[in-house]
Amino acid sequence: MKKSNLFILLPILGLFVAASSVEWRSAFKTNDPEGFYKVYALTLPESVSFAGEKVSMNRPDLKERLDRELLVNTYWQSNMMLLLKRANKYFPQIERILEEEGIPDDFKYLAVIESGLANVRSPKGASGFWQIMRTTGREMGLEVNSNVDERYHLEMATRVACQYLKKAKEKLGSWTLAAAAYNRGMSGIQKKLTTQQVDNYYDLYLGSETSRYMFRILAIKEIMQHPKNYGFIFEKEDLYESIPIKKVGLDTAITNLARFSKQMKMDYNQLKLNNPWLLQNHLNNKSRKYYEIAIPVAD
Repeated sequence: MKKSNLFILLPILGLFVAASSVEWRSAFKTNDPEGFYKVYALTLPESVSFAGEKVSMNRPDLKERLDRELLVNTYWQSNMMLLLKRANKYFPQIERILEEEGIPDDFKYLAVIESGLANVRSPKGASGFWQIMRTTGREMGLEVNSNVDERYHLEMATRVACQYLKKAKEKLGSWTLAAAAYNRGMSGIQKKLTTQQVDNYYDLYLGSETSRYMFRILAIKEIMQHPKNYGFIFEKEDLYESIPIKKVGLDTAITNLARFSKQMKMDYNQLKLNNPWLLQNHLNNKSRKYYEIAIPVAD
C-alpha cells in the first residue's frame, strides 16, 4: 500500500473504531455468539379469528395457508416495518369510521393488504387505500374525473368501502365472505358457494389470489397485534404520526392551488400531501359543490 493511501485510510479506521463502541440498532443484530443471522420456522397461533368469526386450526390445509402468509410477511421485514409505522398514522381515522359505519374493526387489515396504507393505483385502475375501481366509485357516489378523484380521499373512500361490505354481508351471510367478496366480487363468491354447495369461505376451492386473501388478512392482523412475537422491535417515536389539520370549506372554484396554498400559509407540496384527491393545480367547480380542504395546523 502506498504511504499516501495509508494516511487517508487511518482517519477512516479511527472513525470506525470510535463508532464501534456505540450501541447501534440494526436489522441484523443477533445475540448468537457466532454472529449468524438465522431464519426460524414460526409457531402458529393456537386460535385465529376475523371479525369475531373463528377459523378452525385443526385442518392441515388451513394451517399451511396461514403459515405461508405469516412467513411471507414476517421475513419481508422492510415492508412489514413500513406497515407498522404507517398503521400508527392512519389506523385511528380508519377505526373511527369503521365504528361509525357498524363495520368490525378487523376490516382495517383489509385496507393494509389492499394498498399497504398508501394511495396507490393498480394496473387495472383500482385506486386509493381501499383500491376502488373507477366505475364502482362513481356508482357509490364518489367524484372521479381528471380534476378530482375522491377514491384518494381517505374518509370518503373508507365510507364507500363500508357501504360495499355491509351489502356483501347482507347478501352472503358472514363478514369473512364479505371480505372475500371485496376481492372476488359478490356475484363471484355467491356463484362459487352455489356451485360447490358449501356455505363458508374456508370450504371453497378458489383461485390463488382469493384463496390467499383471507389468510393474508389474518397474518397481517396477527403480526400487527403481536409484533414482538415476530421480531419487530420499535419504540413509539419510531412510528409515523398523523399531521394535525383543520378543514376549510368552500363551494367555489380555485383557479390556482399553488396560489391558494400560499394564502393558507403553506406550500403546494403540503396541500397535495394532505389532499391527494386534488389531481391538478386547480379545482373546477361549475356545479358549486361543497368541498372541504385539509390544511395542516402548525404546532
